[in-house]
Amino acid sequence: MTKTQSMIRVGIAYLCAVGAGAAWLGWGLDTGRLWADVLVADLIATAVIFVASRTHRNSSFYDAYWSVIPPLLMLAWWIASGTPASDGRALLVAFVILVWAVRLTGNWIYAWRGLHHEDWRYPMLREQAGKAEAVVDLVAIHVIPTLQVFLGTLPAYVVLTRTDRGLGLLDLVATVVGLGAVALSFTADRQMYRFARERQPGQAMDRGLWAWSRHPNYFGEFSFWVSLALFGIAAAPDTWWWIFAGSLAMYLMFQFASIPMMEKRSLERRPSYQDVIDRVPRFVPRPPRGSAG
Repeated sequence: MTKTQSMIRVGIAYLCAVGAGAAWLGWGLDTGRLWADVLVADLIATAVIFVASRTHRNSSFYDAYWSVIPPLLMLAWWIASGTPASDGRALLVAFVILVWAVRLTGNWIYAWRGLHHEDWRYPMLREQAGKAEAVVDLVAIHVIPTLQVFLGTLPAYVVLTRTDRGLGLLDLVATVVGLGAVALSFTADRQMYRFARERQPGQAMDRGLWAWSRHPNYFGEFSFWVSLALFGIAAAPDTWWWIFAGSLAMYLMFQFASIPMMEKRSLERRPSYQDVIDRVPRFVPRPPRGSAG
């Protein structure tokens, strides 16, 4: 199956998923809470993608859901809340989310080779699960990421339902952080693609942004979710005690799941990566500790 044919199948699955979620919002049971209604719709859409993943035996069907769903979550909340289309903070949040979503989805389209390719982590997780592989596929690869992204996007719900505060300096900071995060991830990914085309066997990446952080793309992604939390604080300062829960969940995922898995694989494939670990900061970009010996 060609990449184009694969993309068509993924596109059809996503249209079905979004349609199923929208049908719930239109005709399903009313929970009495707008955020909960949208969460149920989100989980229903996730279930549709899970069925597509199992049908095609490829859990990378889910990968684009991470970046496709946040703009739709905000749109659903915006329509249902009745917030004016001219609300300044809501427009800023929508712009930052849209720029991030276009960038990340475009990166997935560029990098994904089609249905013959699956993220290497998914088969490993299913194999480790043994007879429970279907459960792990559903929960770990589909449902938990959906809940993480939903939690990370909740500040947009706060912005749309707490509109009594005008724009302020924190909104400017949140916008700069969000757009800067997108630019950082975009630059890091471009540098990695260029390096992958030119590298010698066994060579580890330590150029450009990757000389200042071993995972600058992950730091950029984390920073985007922090920017949404800052918008939430700007709209409702009293939410400080929970508004960063989504970005914290992202941080924990990167630090205790994504980064350890990536670094273990890099060391297995490129022993020279140990030198990068010794010199280059793990996550937050800063000058390296010294030059290679």
